[in-house]
Amino acid sequence: MRAPIGTFDTVTPAPDALNLLTRPVADAVRNWRGSVPAQELIHVDTEPDWADTATFVEHYGPDLLDTSANCVVVSGKRGGEATLAACVVLSATKVDVNGVVRRHLGARKASFASMDTATGETGMEYGGITPIGLPADWPVLVDAAVADLPYVLIGSGTRRGKLIVPGKALAELPGATVLEGLGIAV
Repeated sequence: MRAPIGTFDTVTPAPDALNLLTRPVADAVRNWRGSVPAQELIHVDTEPDWADTATFVEHYGPDLLDTSANCVVVSGKRGGEATLAACVVLSATKVDVNGVVRRHLGARKASFASMDTATGETGMEYGGITPIGLPADWPVLVDAAVADLPYVLIGSGTRRGKLIVPGKALAELPGATVLEGLGIAV
């Protein structure tokens, strides 16, 4: 099997690679719903030391920068209440935390969640957090540019491996909202 984007040695439909995913991601793939069949979610094996975007595109090809997305966990606070949310933006952009995110969450203040919070609350490894398999009550904010991609490379829940999924599959995730301008130029 060939990946729809990039060049990878080991390419497997995600339902056949559940043992390579963290439990929340494997559960989400196992119970997949939506217009995109689960078999169209692809797992590619990658070197865990190369999981960070700059190193990843250096080793797997600069063309992937335009078709890969990062998922970051943010915390919006208003009064004594905090809301955790995931933001999915193209890897060549950064999340507009103090603009789009703060307004969408109705928060007085928004910031990136700590690594301990992000990994503890998601059950995923830092550097591999993905919007697939997040807690059901979380808002998942997806930049329109990501949702519009035919295929996008995202984390798999671990630093070893990535998922390649149709952008529209991310727009259909539970709690997902597609937002223009969520990702801004670096």
